[in-house]
Amino acid sequence: MKVDTLKAVVTGGASGMGREFTLSLAREGADVVFCDLNEEAMAAVEAEAKDFTGSVTGVRANVASEADVVALFDKATELMGGVNCLINNAGIFRDNLLVKKDRNTGEIKTMPLADWDAVIAVDLTGPFLCTREMASRIAADSSGPGVVINISSIARHGNRGQTNYSAAKAGLIADTRLWGVELARFGIRVAAIAPGFVNTPILQGMPPQVLEKLLKAVPLNRAAETAEVYQAAKFIIECDYFTGRCIDLDGGLSL
Repeated sequence: MKVDTLKAVVTGGASGMGREFTLSLAREGADVVFCDLNEEAMAAVEAEAKDFTGSVTGVRANVASEADVVALFDKATELMGGVNCLINNAGIFRDNLLVKKDRNTGEIKTMPLADWDAVIAVDLTGPFLCTREMASRIAADSSGPGVVINISSIARHGNRGQTNYSAAKAGLIADTRLWGVELARFGIRVAAIAPGFVNTPILQGMPPQVLEKLLKAVPLNRAAETAEVYQAAKFIIECDYFTGRCIDLDGGLSL
């Protein structure tokens, strides 16, 4: 598939990697509908893209809500005449140890169920809902080809303090493989990218000494730029024989 033929939905498209995907696709001629919950940031993305070759429209939607996701794809179909590309980028963190003991009081604290549920809802249920909506519409009117890109993480291998996030991102890789098999009959390819540290507002907000320590573990001694993650996404879009697999974009880092 060529980027300038895309009618794309990008989730979590107002900041970080999602913002990069939204703007880079539109800059190269794709029409993009992106969703987010931050309306101010959404408006800023729309304003930045106003002179791009492709169109960019923001829709407020929570990917953990089935009703919001259905409405998102209804709107995207109305605006673009269909959807043939989906980037499941939206994600949240609620980091905590499964069980920990307070050094001073001896009190045992555990990860709250609410933190588990919140991350699974956005990071795993969200991609399920969005992929289901896109694929069912393509299947109904035989409008393929299509491509789905799931944004996983190096944390899928298991990262201390990220029981919920690691589970979600590992599950997303399993679904990538499964959906790649199931949806091929409809002309839909499904692939994933698993970044390590990426230069986004989340990383930039870390204390410098903490960030320096984290990046020392990366063989390339730096974080990825969002544009480099887009390069991986563009490869998946344009390589019509790539499906059911994950691109590890982690600078050689091992957890």
